[in-house]
Amino acid sequence: MNQKSSKTDLYQHPDYYLMDELLSDEHKLIRSTVRDWVKKEVSPIIEDYAQNAQFPKHLISGLANLGVFGPTIPQDYGGAGLDYIAYGIMMQEIERGDSGLRSTASVQGSLVMYPIFAFGSEEQKQKYLPKLASGEMMGCFGLTEPNHGSDPGGMETRIQDMGDYFLLNGAKMWISNAPFANLGVVWAKDDTQTIRGVIVERGMEGFTTPETHGKWSLRASATGELIFQDVKIPKENILPNIQGLKGPLSCLNQARFGIAWGALGAAMDCYDTALRYAKERKQFGKPIAGFQLQQKKLAEMITEITKAQLLVWRLGVLKNDNRATPAQISMAKRNSVETALNIAREARQMLGGMGITGDFSIMRHMMNLESVITYEGTHDIHLLITGLDVTGENAFT
Repeated sequence: MNQKSSKTDLYQHPDYYLMDELLSDEHKLIRSTVRDWVKKEVSPIIEDYAQNAQFPKHLISGLANLGVFGPTIPQDYGGAGLDYIAYGIMMQEIERGDSGLRSTASVQGSLVMYPIFAFGSEEQKQKYLPKLASGEMMGCFGLTEPNHGSDPGGMETRIQDMGDYFLLNGAKMWISNAPFANLGVVWAKDDTQTIRGVIVERGMEGFTTPETHGKWSLRASATGELIFQDVKIPKENILPNIQGLKGPLSCLNQARFGIAWGALGAAMDCYDTALRYAKERKQFGKPIAGFQLQQKKLAEMITEITKAQLLVWRLGVLKNDNRATPAQISMAKRNSVETALNIAREARQMLGGMGITGDFSIMRHMMNLESVITYEGTHDIHLLITGLDVTGENAFT
């Protein structure tokens, strides 16, 4: 089902504070390249895929060709060797198209390629990273469990040292890319209760990935479980250079950075749609853009978008300097998603009944963002991360 509709993507990028002046020519070229691809390949078909709860798998090769899989990974390993602002811009443009598609890119780059690059052996990097960058292999990230979401340290998945190999048992859920992934970077506790990273490959006996159905959100994204029943893991598949919760949390920081930019893309798409509609839709003899309440909505939308644009740009500068803290990343992720959800809801109201249809992207964005506000750290957890950072008091326990 990759038949394109005749719908034209008229999106125009809001830039109220002339943020483009802070971007390099390379950044702007990357943005226009990804944006043009989204307009041509994603926008015409994504509503149908969402309505049918199908993942547009044929887009994987296009994403890979754009370089969005691990763009900050060095070129020696198949990445693009770009900076973090370029990475953020890519995620922003893809999520402007659809959050589920951005999830696929985030998982591949931040949650699969990043840990292999940061914590893997040279052999693991050479074996997996080029194929992941090219889309020849797709990956997933196994951390969340049925009984452990916001408290990953309580995970029950175990790896047992059997001498020549490890034996992996347990389950993960709410895993993006799981149904089609060739491999998973999975986190489990060893015999000493230490969290270790393991590369699990499709085809290993006892490893299954049942798909999750019945979602009202991220319907154009493939979500599933990871089930491990006495899976034999070769010792060379253990990530050698990390132990403890720091490993998965550092991966989440990479992904949260991308989400901070990405969710803003969804917000800008909703604003752009509402602004265009308000100028064209006439009631009581004039465009609804001429009524005070509609102007209030639009003015508040562009204000919040502009504030969020400044926040993620500054975060990108700090990330490039290796100075961005996990708490700063949490603040940006939380702010961008909240901003996007509020804008989506207001924009939906401005479109009236048309706002709930697939003729416009707003309702799809709104439903998707209900997942984005939960995954990679819930809205409340990110609030507590900021609270801990400013007070020094731990409210998690």
